[in-house]
Amino acid sequence: MCKLPKFSDPNLLVGFDTSDDASVYKINETTAIIQTLDLFPPVADDPYDFGRIAAANALSDVYAMGGEPKIALNILCYPEDFPLESVEGILMGGYEKVMEAGAMITGGHTVKDPTPKYGLSVTGFAHPKEIRTNNGARDGDVLVLTKPLGIGALNSAATAGLIQPDELRSVIDTMSELNKTAFEISRDFQIHASTDVTGFGLLGHAYEMFAHTNLSLNILSERIPLLAGALSYADNGVVPGGTFVNQAYLVDSVGYATSVGDALKLLLTDPQTSGGLLLALSEKEAEQLVRRLREHIARAEIIGYVSKRDGDLIYVE
Repeated sequence: MCKLPKFSDPNLLVGFDTSDDASVYKINETTAIIQTLDLFPPVADDPYDFGRIAAANALSDVYAMGGEPKIALNILCYPEDFPLESVEGILMGGYEKVMEAGAMITGGHTVKDPTPKYGLSVTGFAHPKEIRTNNGARDGDVLVLTKPLGIGALNSAATAGLIQPDELRSVIDTMSELNKTAFEISRDFQIHASTDVTGFGLLGHAYEMFAHTNLSLNILSERIPLLAGALSYADNGVVPGGTFVNQAYLVDSVGYATSVGDALKLLLTDPQTSGGLLLALSEKEAEQLVRRLREHIARAEIIGYVSKRDGDLIYVE
């Protein structure tokens, strides 16, 4: 994108230059519009589950930016011979997640394509002063993660026919869970920086939060929440190819203590589909936030702390 023209407008609060989750445009002194889109090929065999997951993933970007989703448009690609009941299942899954979010689907677009794909273009709203970005973390903050890692590893195990039924149900439930509850609870706290953990993995999205600052992130490996079975699959190399792409990109930015095993290193760059929110805030507020989150989200956890940079951009201990 470096060769593309840059757009300039005093009301464009967030564009693509900061690798944030969505664009934000200020309409007036009390309202900003948040715009995002996302789609991908199936990550579940059941069309209904696929629709739910894809919709939850697209809606997540609005929550990460501090807004409430209100309007969504379907984006659907499918082959000529695709069963109509599968089309219906995908759309029904998406509709139900959008309704759960308190938003509306008002139309969309379909394209004939050999590979099925589904997602949403989502419009949300927030007060301009309540917009969250990924680059506001402060020295002394800690980071809270609201969903466990390992989604990519478990999806790879499912593709290979290795996954156990309870593991499959767990990963589908995790991917289809909205970040709505986590966002709504977090509104009672002073969040300094926010993103959601998706295709670049935990470390990739953390890198985006700190790359252009004078701060570093120390990740506490023993506090990382993991989906059951993920560590074992990673230990046997059952992870998506994107895991290694993410690792290679971060090789000069991340340091590890000798106690951190190779399997966990893989899961820290494991591409997540519809992962959790990653929130930076003061330690005192974070402890209160996690207590509140755990009333609804059992695996929410403080996973690291922020300090002035004196070494690696990210260090896993």
